[in-house]
Amino acid sequence: MDLVKNHLMYAVREEVEVLKEQIRELVEKNSQLERENTLLKTLASPEQLEKFQSHLIPEEPAPESPQVPEAPGGSAV
Repeated sequence: MDLVKNHLMYAVREEVEVLKEQIRELVEKNSQLERENTLLKTLASPEQLEKFQSHLIPEEPAPESPQVPEAPGGSAV
């Protein structure tokens, strides 16, 4: 039983180290992208920034109100 427990603990420690390394890489990449983003924002003209922001995903639309079914004559009931 101790052999299985030791093997599992070793496997978990190894996986933790892999995940820690991935986290370090992602944090580094995120920092690099944030610096690049800041630089690009400072170099962009106001017109370019406005054009860029207009292309971003629009805010979530308001939930649609339920549709009232139309009567056969074309007017709502």
